[in-house]
Amino acid sequence: MYHRQNKDGYHSRVKGIDQKTLVFGDRTLMTEFRLNKGALVPRHSHPYEQTGYLVSGRMIFITGEESFVALPGDSWCIRMNVEHSAEVLEDSVAVEIFSPIREDYLPGRTF
Repeated sequence: MYHRQNKDGYHSRVKGIDQKTLVFGDRTLMTEFRLNKGALVPRHSHPYEQTGYLVSGRMIFITGEESFVALPGDSWCIRMNVEHSAEVLEDSVAVEIFSPIREDYLPGRTF
């Protein structure tokens, strides 16, 4: 599967955060997030390992009791079922990979 960059297909689940699934396979799914300054990802957990890379901007991640200020070029891995949240300090773009695939992020699914 290949994906050519375009402006279509973004969806919002959280105010100030747009998400688009780029590609997926049998075990992984890659998603781009466009996050607006001031947006908050509420504390949550899920049965997916979440590995990410900050393309641009600045964010604070809180995983368990640990916090991490992410700058462009930084990356992270959040293990399955670990509570985490994030605060967007500047307009940001992040790319994240989920394993196993998040069926709720597959194209054509209703949000």
